[in-house]
Amino acid sequence: MNRIQKLFEQIAGVYQAETNRWAVAQEIFATPRVDVAALQKPACWRRKSRIYGTRR
Repeated sequence: MNRIQKLFEQIAGVYQAETNRWAVAQEIFATPRVDVAALQKPACWRRKSRIYGTRR
């Protein structure tokens, strides 16, 4: 059944449009946005100290 559906989509031209849409979606959502190298250092070392010069 899937083979028949794919053949129909190729004949109708829908298959190529769907493939293009899939490629664009992969480009947008598969790109890592987080710098993982920065997370290798423990969080307590990344934070700046808040103790200096605080008023109470």
